[in-house]
Amino acid sequence: MCLTEFRIIAEALEGIEKTSSRDMKTTLLANLIKATPKEVIDKVVYFILGKIWPEWMGMPEIGVDEELLIKTIAKATGLKEANVDKMFRELGDPGLVIEDLKKREKASARDLTKFLGGGAAASSLSVEKVYDTLSKAALASGEGSRSLKINLIAGLLKEASPLEARYVARFVTGDMRTGIQDMTVIDALAIVFGGSKEYESIIEKAYYVRAGDLGLVARILAHQGLEAVRRIKPEAGIPIKPMLANRESDPKTILDKVGGKAVVEYKYDGERGQIHKKKDEVKIFSRNLEDITHQYPDVAELARRCILSDEAIVEGEMVAIDPDTGLLMPFQELMHRKRKHDIREAVKGIPVSVYVFDVMYNGGEDLLDKPLPYRREVLKRVIKETESFKIAHHMITDDPQRLEEFFLKAIEEGAEGVMVKAIHDNSIYQAGARGWLWIKYKRDYKSEMTDTVDLVVVGAFAGRGRRSGRFGALLMAAYDEETDSFRTVCKVGTGFTDKDLEEITEMLKPHVVSYRPSNVDSEVEPDVWVTPHHVAEIIGAELTLSPAHTCCRDAIRKGVGISIRFPRFIRWRPEKTPRDATTTKEFLEMYRRQLKKIEEPRA
Repeated sequence: MCLTEFRIIAEALEGIEKTSSRDMKTTLLANLIKATPKEVIDKVVYFILGKIWPEWMGMPEIGVDEELLIKTIAKATGLKEANVDKMFRELGDPGLVIEDLKKREKASARDLTKFLGGGAAASSLSVEKVYDTLSKAALASGEGSRSLKINLIAGLLKEASPLEARYVARFVTGDMRTGIQDMTVIDALAIVFGGSKEYESIIEKAYYVRAGDLGLVARILAHQGLEAVRRIKPEAGIPIKPMLANRESDPKTILDKVGGKAVVEYKYDGERGQIHKKKDEVKIFSRNLEDITHQYPDVAELARRCILSDEAIVEGEMVAIDPDTGLLMPFQELMHRKRKHDIREAVKGIPVSVYVFDVMYNGGEDLLDKPLPYRREVLKRVIKETESFKIAHHMITDDPQRLEEFFLKAIEEGAEGVMVKAIHDNSIYQAGARGWLWIKYKRDYKSEMTDTVDLVVVGAFAGRGRRSGRFGALLMAAYDEETDSFRTVCKVGTGFTDKDLEEITEMLKPHVVSYRPSNVDSEVEPDVWVTPHHVAEIIGAELTLSPAHTCCRDAIRKGVGISIRFPRFIRWRPEKTPRDATTTKEFLEMYRRQLKKIEEPRA
């Protein structure tokens, strides 16, 4: 049995936390990975990333909120909950709270040992024990699960050293505060198992092909080496990180960016689904790799009949269809499927059609590095088209005018706009990447504001008047890819229906905290802070400069950021994770395009 001291991980994380240098973080992480026995390398990687298992598996999270953690720390230390709560508010970090309490406890024990004579017992926590205990806490369910979680985690905290306790407490809240991102781990793995960062592209591709599962990739590297990782191919049943698109609003510019000629497809207003077929077994994964097969039993049955290959991975858009008219319906209609307990009733009341647009794997052949024209030929052979399962409506063009006409036709028929995709020799499927091989041209580009944006809730404000007693407005933020943080854009309080307002308070409750989350950059102080989790689509009159918000702070003018004038809520985006939100870089590009349009008439 391999018993790796958890102390080594805690000490390494402390060193990583103390440096702001990405290179130094990578070096320290590489040193930790080198010192980790291959038997537990996957567990170590999962822990430093703040997870127990990969998201796509659909396993439960630990589910410890601030209230539960206060009870847990109180139980572990013997302190009153009110005193722990007070420390929470003073320090704003559960890790520092338990660490401070453990240091005091250790000092008292040392004094007692000195008085009685004898040596102090050292912490004996192993990686295995920490991982297994946290796994049991996550899997606890049903009656008595809350008490079991408290007992399990409290026992771990009680046994841990002060430094170990810091990272256990942070882990269970989902905020490690080390600044380690997936790409940092990939770089460290490349250094350890390849000898330099030059090999990170091989590891990165494997990471995207295997559902963003870095623990699995690390285990393969440790046991089989870099060549085994290089040979990793898609596998039906394990989702692939989806390819992403950039945005643009001028047809000529779009065609220039994709090489002059492109496939143009309808961009349907539905839910993107990655459909895996392995003989009679079908699985459907959402954009963020959640298994949503149970929501679409009708799509699974269609896939069994209409995907002719025994083993394939295809991608398409699942769109709600009006059963009376056959017309496309908006995305919101699909959300009823998520809420209904009787899925048979939902299938009958909200039928869907599937519009397939790509194939990544077929009958043992990895298609990710094949150009789009080749993939489309395979798709035509693999798919038996029916009224409800067909290849997305498309055309090929090099003419901006034809592109614009096709765009308007798509809008008229109920689509959001079009996707323009390169068809040159390098038009591969870039799993997990956003580039100019795919460009989205949406209806919203025709509004005063360049387009809708997807923002993350990071705070909430108490309602007034008829909204009294519930949240009346939300603080919204964009995602900064460079710092892996969320920077505020606007406060939104319009566009919500009465039903939305009734649901918001309950929806946000599990994510409300009394301190600003470490990955949120905000000058605005909401009534309550909310850890980044929920994504909403927002529209407004225009983008404007704001001294109050931190999105793109100093990028246009020193001391000011970019905000949205008259923002309005459109809908929730439950299929998106916070890191799928509109980025600060995209905001900067949109503002500059808006500025250019304003200045052109003056020229």
